[in-house]
Parts: sequence; structure tokens; C-alpha cells
Amino acid sequence: MTTPLTLDTIRQAPKALLHDHLDGGLRPATVLDLAAQAGYDDLPATDVDSLAEWFRTAAHSGSLERYLEPFAHTVGVMQTPEALYRVAYECVEDLAADNVVYAEVRFAPELHIDKNLSMDEVVDAVLAGFADGEKAASSEGRTITVRCLVTAMRHQARSLEIAELAIRFRDKGVVGFDIAGAEAGYPPTRHLDAFEYMRNANGHFTIHAGEAFGLPSIHEAIAFCGADRLGHGVRIVDDITVAPDGSVHLGRLAALLRDKRIPLELCPTSNVQTGAVASLAEHPFDLLARCRFRVTVNTDNRLMSDTSMSKEMSQLVETFGYGWSDLARFTINAMKSAFIPFDERLAIIDEVIKPRFAVLIG
Repeated sequence: MTTPLTLDTIRQAPKALLHDHLDGGLRPATVLDLAAQAGYDDLPATDVDSLAEWFRTAAHSGSLERYLEPFAHTVGVMQTPEALYRVAYECVEDLAADNVVYAEVRFAPELHIDKNLSMDEVVDAVLAGFADGEKAASSEGRTITVRCLVTAMRHQARSLEIAELAIRFRDKGVVGFDIAGAEAGYPPTRHLDAFEYMRNANGHFTIHAGEAFGLPSIHEAIAFCGADRLGHGVRIVDDITVAPDGSVHLGRLAALLRDKRIPLELCPTSNVQTGAVASLAEHPFDLLARCRFRVTVNTDNRLMSDTSMSKEMSQLVETFGYGWSDLARFTINAMKSAFIPFDERLAIIDEVIKPRFAVLIG
């Protein structure tokens, strides 16, 4: 018998997450605790509920630039090895509790060196937190694999240095490279040397593109930079025409993305909050899914968006009427698109994701 689709039952489903920011997923209580330890006095609230509400309200801004402003507070309390380790450890705990079985969590090492840590020390602390979090989750019967993407800020000039960091740590838990930050005025082609370095080293990388900026951002990420995946990529809908009779025509760029099976790291709640789409009902997720683009479901920033993978999936079910088989397809899409080796991806799909969805589908 098929299990009814509710938020509680969706929590039971296995999930694969490709787009989640470490500094966007802290527990409000942890932010307060770390701020007290560090003597950080700039928080906008001093109790857990008020701080959580502030992050939710500040994030729902309608602008990517304003959406990014609250990160000054989370980054501000993540400047020591102990703080970085704790945040990474708790990240794994929270994802495992939501039945995420695979996750790639990203962060920008260059933002965590205000107290004279080297970027290598920053990455070491985060990877240690991930590893110990995995062990703790496993001891409680929740198997999860968490890998790291290191991110360069697109308005800075350290992307090559961060790409070198990604390759230096790729056998220790870093599986790829990314650029993030405000898109307007900072096209991905400003960082061609970093992407060339990653390609020369046979490394994986994704690029934030097509979120706050349109098709030119996506075109550059694919045509000039050679991105393996697109962070968000929601504006590819601008290259898709739906006729009055319901027929769909893909422009050349949209067709290329679909033909090459380039994964889209879609983050529905975040996309509404940043103004990339007007509402969840108007999100192109369903159109892209029906057109068989490789769509994936992601959280982006769990604190700022007050979300989880279960909440994201539940909202998609309520909005577009998806069933278990659809959620299974989106999850397998994500696992196919992960930056770990093929045999490891296949093992998680065949031994974890498919069997557990089979039970839910009945």
C-alpha cells in the first residue's frame, strides 16, 4: 500500500542535497552561544526565537543582495577552529535527522580568516566536524555521507587560490569548487583562471548562475567556464516559450542544458525570497521537470529560509501535486549529479535510495 504523502512521511524519505551553505544553516541557539564565546556584540536579537524570526524576515527581501546581508552575523561567529568544527558537526546532525543520506555542503574559506587562521586550517576544522558528525549519526542508525565544496566570492580576487585549495583537499573530503555572491556586475568569466585550473586538474565545479541575473550568466557559466552544474539556474526559463496550446519550445541555450544533462541546483524557497521568482506557484521547477531537465531539490540556506529538505519537498508536493515516484526521480537526479565517484553514487542509489522509496511507493 502506498504511504500517504505528508510532511511527516516525507521526512522518512531518503534525500540527496547538492546546494546547502554551511554559514546559512546554523541553529539560532548556536549563533547566540558562539557570539557570547567570541564577544560578538552585533547580533540583532538576544534570544533564540527573536533571532530566528529576524533571520527569516531579513532573508525574505526580494533581492539577492539584501538576502546575503544576514550572513555577516553567521560568518562573524565562525572565526575559530572550534566554532567551525561545531557548526559543521551540527550541520551533519541536522541533515541526518531529516534523512538526508548524501549532502554536499559549501562554504567560503576566505570569509573565516579574520582571526588569522589559514584557509587550510579553516577547511581542516570543517572537514573534521563533518567526519565526526557522520560517525555520530552512524552510531544512531542514520547513515549519511557529507562532502564539501569550497566557494570563492565572485566580488573578490581569490578564486584561483580557492580552486587550488579544492584540489589540495580533494582526497580529504572536498569534492568541488564553486563561486558565489552577488551576480550583477561580477560575471563568472572574471574567474576563468580558476575554472581553467580546475579543468586542468580534472576537478569538479559548479557555478552560481541564473539566480539574480539572467541568461548571459548561464551562458558564460556553460560556454566559457565549463560548469558541471548550475547553482540555481532558475532563469533558464527565460529561454523557454510555452504556447497558448501548451506546447513548449526550448531556445538554444535551454536545449543545450537539457541535451547535456547539466544539473540545476534549484532552491524553491530561497528563489522566492531573493525575488528570482514571484511565488512558489510561479516557480519554473514543474515546467523544467516536465521538460525532463535534470532538476534537483535543495535548501540553499536552512537558517535564513527556515527550511529543510523535507519542507522543500512537501511544498513542491502541495504546489504541483507530485507523488513518491516524482520525489524519487528528483532524489536520484541529485545523486547522479554528485561529485563523488560513479561507483559510490551508484551504491547509494541502488542500496539506499531506491529500496527506501520502494517501501514508500508500496
